[in-house]
Amino acid sequence: MTAKYETVFALSVKTYADEEALTGAVEKFKKLMTDNGAVIDKVDVWGKRRMAYAVNYETEAYYVLVEFTSDVNFPAELERNYRITEGVLRSLVVRK
Repeated sequence: MTAKYETVFALSVKTYADEEALTGAVEKFKKLMTDNGAVIDKVDVWGKRRMAYAVNYETEAYYVLVEFTSDVNFPAELERNYRITEGVLRSLVVRK
């Protein structure tokens, strides 16, 4: 059984200071999705934005939105990877 999802994650400006590191992090999550059978519909890098409140003493983060279709069990694995990846300040996975 598959469903459509979208995820937004905020990456630390300190950890991903240059464009190459940011691109690498986005590619890492895209590869995780495709390796687990997800089909990526859209990737939208919003860039650096001010956060509503400080997280780990940081007031800005890089935001990325990804829309994908996957098995219903995959979002739990994606959230687990967000939690263990250094530099991910916040993340959200929502079923559309």
